[in-house]
Amino acid sequence: MKIIFLTACLWFISGISHAQEGELRLEKLQTEHLPEPLGTDAPHPRLSWRVASEDTEVYQESFRIYVAADSMAIVNRDGKLWETFRQGGDILVIYDGKPLRPFTKYYWGVEISDNKGRKSALAISHFETGMMQAGNWEGSWITDVEDTDLKPAPFFRKEIRPKRNVVRARAYIAAAGLYELYLDGEKAGDHRLDPVYTRFDKRNLYVTYDVTENFRKKRTAVGVLLGNGWYNHQSTAVWNFHEAGWRARPGFCLNIRLTYDDGTTEVFATDKSWKTSLSPVVFNSIYTAEHYNALLEQPGWDTAGFDDSSWNPAIEVKAPSDSIVAQAMPPIRNVEQIVPEQIRKISNKRYIFDLGRNISGVTKLKVSGKKGTRIRVTHAEQLDSLGNPDLSNINVHYRPKDTLDPFQVDIYTLSGKGEETFMPKFNYKGFQYVEVKSDKPVALTKQSITGEFMHSDVKPAGSIHTSNEIINKIWKATNASYLSNLFGYPTDCPQREKNGWTGDAHINIETGLYNFDAITVYEKWMADHRDEQQPNGVLPSIIPTWGGWGYDWGNGPDWTSTIAIIPWEIYRFYGDDKVLRDMYEPMKKYVDHITSVSDGNGLTDWGLGDWVPVKSETPEELTSSIYYYVDATILARAAGLFGREKDREKYTGLARNIKNAINKKYLDPETGIYGNGYQTELSAPLYWGVVPDSLKQKVADRLAAEVKRADNHIDVGLLGTKTILGALSRNGYAGLAYQVASQDTYPSWGWWIKNGATTLYENWDLNAGSDISKNHIMFGAVGAWLYKGLGGILPDERAPGFKNIILKPHFVKGLSQFEARHEGPYGEIVSGWKTEGDHIRYHVVIPANSTAELHPGEGYYIYNNNKKDRERSGVLRLSSGSHEFLIKTD
Repeated sequence: MKIIFLTACLWFISGISHAQEGELRLEKLQTEHLPEPLGTDAPHPRLSWRVASEDTEVYQESFRIYVAADSMAIVNRDGKLWETFRQGGDILVIYDGKPLRPFTKYYWGVEISDNKGRKSALAISHFETGMMQAGNWEGSWITDVEDTDLKPAPFFRKEIRPKRNVVRARAYIAAAGLYELYLDGEKAGDHRLDPVYTRFDKRNLYVTYDVTENFRKKRTAVGVLLGNGWYNHQSTAVWNFHEAGWRARPGFCLNIRLTYDDGTTEVFATDKSWKTSLSPVVFNSIYTAEHYNALLEQPGWDTAGFDDSSWNPAIEVKAPSDSIVAQAMPPIRNVEQIVPEQIRKISNKRYIFDLGRNISGVTKLKVSGKKGTRIRVTHAEQLDSLGNPDLSNINVHYRPKDTLDPFQVDIYTLSGKGEETFMPKFNYKGFQYVEVKSDKPVALTKQSITGEFMHSDVKPAGSIHTSNEIINKIWKATNASYLSNLFGYPTDCPQREKNGWTGDAHINIETGLYNFDAITVYEKWMADHRDEQQPNGVLPSIIPTWGGWGYDWGNGPDWTSTIAIIPWEIYRFYGDDKVLRDMYEPMKKYVDHITSVSDGNGLTDWGLGDWVPVKSETPEELTSSIYYYVDATILARAAGLFGREKDREKYTGLARNIKNAINKKYLDPETGIYGNGYQTELSAPLYWGVVPDSLKQKVADRLAAEVKRADNHIDVGLLGTKTILGALSRNGYAGLAYQVASQDTYPSWGWWIKNGATTLYENWDLNAGSDISKNHIMFGAVGAWLYKGLGGILPDERAPGFKNIILKPHFVKGLSQFEARHEGPYGEIVSGWKTEGDHIRYHVVIPANSTAELHPGEGYYIYNNNKKDRERSGVLRLSSGSHEFLIKTD
């Protein structure tokens, strides 16, 4: 038997520090998981912080919080609104003081004591409330006309004259569609595509801006440009969003709230006194592209003194819904600017650019030319055999009525006034290649085009670095696809659909949470789930949707288990149960509906199955029933967490019945084979805990044999990518899982990389006839497996949020260096190793105020101080700090 020895300095394990006592600090103060949010609606906001210290074995023993509307009160430790003292290591608390008022800035401070008898300095942060309830809005929703088919986007303007000296100004804007807000000729903020997409007839989002500096003068011009977004979908696509029941001409409501130096306030709100005119944005579609005619520009339209006498008065319309709530998440931004790697001049009227990588976003074009020159900017993921842009892999759902709305083709008409810059305002695309064609000669260089990588600007929370460059590139490509599909909700692809496919999202929730701080995006999306759920519990397969599509095809537990899996994973990763509580009743309703349509024995065939497999097709009844089991299990655990004992007993029993039904029909206990013994058929029951304990190793052995029969390659679809690597690495075959993950021949992730991929594809086969997008997140679960199956960084459900970290690393052959870093709520966790001759040096970092359990596993031994005596190791309990182990093989 292969024996592995671990050598560790005992003081690392015990946590005894030989260093000088260091500073105790508090960092990353957040409200509602956001730094100093402006315009929150939460009546009981969540307050959180992080303990930081270079010392080992540092734990928070108590904390005190102060909340007040006066910053000096906090400095003086006077919590006029709320003050609480608590024992323990919690770093997230819910405000439980006096009722918060709208439009108010609040300060909060926290100080802690640790186990070494030290006290931290008082750390102070703040947040500001917004409307807090729909009744606080003033004025009216306005638009320009009621013609939904009118193509040009509308301008709106109004000049505001403050009565006295302004000390604070806030702009609150909600829109049905998309907007850009301008003040005296400058765009407010750096957000793109606000507000993010929701079910418009159920819930609308508003954004808050600090516009104080814009109102330091006698008069200020306010301008708004509206775009269609998903609200007024004018392109024709297979999902028929142009037939949405909410569809109307875009509208908005804006409140500008001024606070004067005498303490009084005044609100300027939208009404029919606002003026409107059509803009140079002559067409805009979230699905296809944007057309802009610079000859129609009205210079100064958003500045004071502009002559708007020829403009029309706005018309007042009803709000699209009764629920107008704050957009509480990182905004969509132009996050990265990419200069093309190559330009190919075909003629002085045609150029082709290569960004060198696939992205979501837009292009920024800088060009000079004759007045009236018409330029077409085509965005593609691939080139054809002649080197021309080829959209055939992504335009499969494009259903044009005419030639006026080409797919992913911006159209710009030059004004002829020197160098002009064009960047679409109300659209994004998926592309690597850009063709610029003009009807008159123009001179372009590599610097004439910039690729603007757009996505929800979530902060990185993890990194992977290994000695295997294929693995490194797979990790980068996975993250690129994840970000390319995060636009206020998780999508499937940034070009062909841009829809919130539920299956893609729950398969990749761990990939998202290991790599990015995305909790607020998912909390918003769970609110979208609540909006879309029908009274009988059914969810559509894409969320948001328009109320018709997705409820009768593509859904089912294998897809819409988002309702259970995502809240549970957020709880595990963040230690925050709010979204799990919010989704508890919807989850119950959903599970009860599956029960009502199951076969009575605990099985259901409602679902899509293992979508786009390599070749082997797993029965839908097996995979859907497994997810039915997963949902019932999560519901039972949530019930136990919330003290709902009757529910816990009911759904624990339901989960047991489903498990038994699956095993009765599909498992051969003599052979350890489920169904036909395909990789998904074997790995899904193993991964999700369906296999009886006594048969786990037999099933794992069968799975390993099936993988080896495929020459150590995958033969799975969407659902199997979640389970294949984890099922192997958890059950004694981590080395085989690594071989599968690192393959660079077909079918594999590495095969895509070897063929030039910078994002993940939709099909394993590069020459497939369908499902051939080159920027899909659906097969991205490998990104999470790198943290789990190699780094072994796992949350502990008994102490969630990585308060206690489970470490189960796998030191696989062929990988001489590996490091995983994940920034959880308590700080950065590191798990990494390097081979050094005949041994491996394993390095771990545990953040302050947290602990870890290192599970060496069977065949591992602690080898203390290089003595010959070996002690069989169980679980090593590690304190906060840096730990290093020397691992040898016999």
